[in-house]
Order: sequence, then C-alpha cells, then structure tokens
Amino acid sequence: MISGSHLTTTAHTEALRCSNPYIPRYIATLVNATRLLEYLLQFTSGETQWVTEDEKWELKRDGRFFMDITEFRDLGSLHTMLVHKNKFPKAVAQKHKLFPLCEDLDSSKIKANLEQFTSFHNRYYISEHGAQSSKWLLDLVNSTITEAGADKYGVTVKPFEHEWPQHSIIVSIPGKTNSTIVVGGHQDSANYWDPINGRAPGADDDGSGTMTILEVLRVLLTSKDILEGKAENTIEFHWYAAEEAGLLGSQAIFREYESTSRDVKAMLQQDMTGFINRTVEAGRKPEFGLLMDMVEEDDLIEYMKLIIAEYTDISWVKTTCGHCGSDHMSAIKAGYPAIYVFESDFALANQHVHTPEDLIKHLDFSHMIDHARMTLGFVYELAFADL
Repeated sequence: MISGSHLTTTAHTEALRCSNPYIPRYIATLVNATRLLEYLLQFTSGETQWVTEDEKWELKRDGRFFMDITEFRDLGSLHTMLVHKNKFPKAVAQKHKLFPLCEDLDSSKIKANLEQFTSFHNRYYISEHGAQSSKWLLDLVNSTITEAGADKYGVTVKPFEHEWPQHSIIVSIPGKTNSTIVVGGHQDSANYWDPINGRAPGADDDGSGTMTILEVLRVLLTSKDILEGKAENTIEFHWYAAEEAGLLGSQAIFREYESTSRDVKAMLQQDMTGFINRTVEAGRKPEFGLLMDMVEEDDLIEYMKLIIAEYTDISWVKTTCGHCGSDHMSAIKAGYPAIYVFESDFALANQHVHTPEDLIKHLDFSHMIDHARMTLGFVYELAFADL
C-alpha cells in the first residue's frame, strides 16, 4: 500500500539534511519528485506501506509495530536455505559451573551503569545524543573486556557501522567452532512525540536490557573455560542501534550474517528486564513473559522453560502483544532460531516507555538479576552444547 504523494525537490532535501547532519545519508536515495523522505515499512501482517518520517511516528504512537525494510528488502531471501531446526538439549549440563557464576551477578553494577546511560538526553539513532551514547557504551564494553584480561584470549569488541551516526556493537568470544550463540539488546531510546529532540532516558526500554546483558558479559568473562575457548560454540553479545525506528541495526547485522552464511544456532533478545510494578499490583509474583508473537512453539521455547526452571526462582507466562516486537524478529526473518523473553506478562508492561518518565525509579534491580541469571544460563549452557 502506497501513501499519498509528497512533493519536494532535491535542493529542499539537501537543505533538510544540512539543518540536521544526523539525518541518514541513505535517505537521499529515497527522494524523488513525488516522495519526501519516505520509508518502506512492513507490518506483522505482511502488508507494506511507504510513509514519511512524521507518519512513521504516528504509527508508533498508535501502537503499530513495523520493520523499516527500506534498505533491507532482501533480508530473508535466503531463508529457505538457512533455516535451522535445531534440537536443543532436554536437560542442563553445566550447573556445577554456572551456579557460582550466577552468584557473582551484581545489581549495584547494573544500576551504576544504567544511571550513566540514562543521563543522555535521549539515545535516538540520528541524534547527537544517540551517537554519543553509542560511543560511551562501546568504551564501557571495551573496558569490561580489558579489565577481565579477556582481550589477551582473543575476545573482541567492534562497532558495526551504519549509514546513520549511532553504531551497533558486537562482542565475540571465540569457541571451538564458528557456530554462534547470540545475546542481544537494543541501545537506542526514543520519545515518540519528539524523537530527535525529546527527552527519552529509556531506563527500561532498553537501558535495562542493555545493562543486564553487559553484567552477564562481565561475569561470563570470569570463566576460565570460556576465556580459553573450551566452549563448543562461539558467543556473541550484540547491542543494536535504531531498534525504535524499525529494527534497523539488527536487520543490517543479520542481513550480513545471512549473506555470509553465518551459522547462528540461537539468539536471545533482552528488551526490557526491570519493571514489575503492575505485576505486583495485580497480586502476582514476578515472572518472565515468553513472547509468542511470530514465534513457533518449538524446541527453543521448551529449552527456555528448562533454563528458567533450573537457574531462576521465578516462573514464566506465555504472552503476546499483537502489535509489537524486537530485534529477535530480524534474526527470525533471516532464518535463525530466536526468542524474546520479556519482563512480565505484556498486559502488565511498563506504561512509561517512550516518554520522559521511563526512569530508573520505576525499576526493580532484583528482577534484572532474574533476567541476568536466565541469560547467563542460556548462553553458557548452549555455548558448551553440541547443536
């Protein structure tokens, strides 16, 4: 479905870009005599639509989820050749090594890092703040690796550059093979009413997931077996840029992985890990939400239930949002097994997200440790599994 015409000129487009140097360069390729800075969106129904920047954020405010496929229409074109039907283990095998690691997870470190991360005015992917926050995060991840001495064992961190100023970040921990287990979260934040200039601390969405998986990385790097490359599979941690604008960063990464036939055995997304207020108000105990939108009832779902039972003290509930998603969907579209574990039943989600009120004061750091234990169990067990 094509939206209405929007008259413009190349000169006007360049003037817009000059007034905001953080507008992506690739937008210029989308502009012609009848289209002003348009984006091609794909909805969960499969429907596609060209929209302007303003129309994109109107859809966001209306609760419509989409992938911005303007530059990624080829993602999934190799899906039938790459799709994996892995058989995941039916039991855990690393409890004797994992329990001590779980005890080292530190909520005070998550909180201290999150306080700094939310101090940026926003982390929108084409704002100056978004560029600065991704550089700050890259430096923090790099210092986590060097302080562990992991760089001496071949652990690397690299920015994944995009056509916009905010880069994604990829940490690689080599195993015996190039088969890879991925843990991801998105680093950007957006105020849906004023994305570039509006205040968007993004404490929960997705500062919580960003710092949860960073703490998992810190503890994982204390494992001698992991550092010495004794794991069967390589481990990667991803922090994606531009999730809020339509999964742009993760689409770019998984398009490259698909095109180079990267063997991703499983991917776990951690997007919002700290809000339980409405769950408690509803008289329920903290629990994980297994997001079932666009996800098959398969071995990976069953495996996650096993991990939750073995490595955490809380339960799970299957949930759907009907109109949302996260970066795991880029992995799924590329043909890789992926799962998204949310902080609660989606019906009890954080109502402050995408506003200036998405603040640390609304979060529960013990629940972030629940997510960290689950994530650590998932990645460590699968790192040593024969998949």
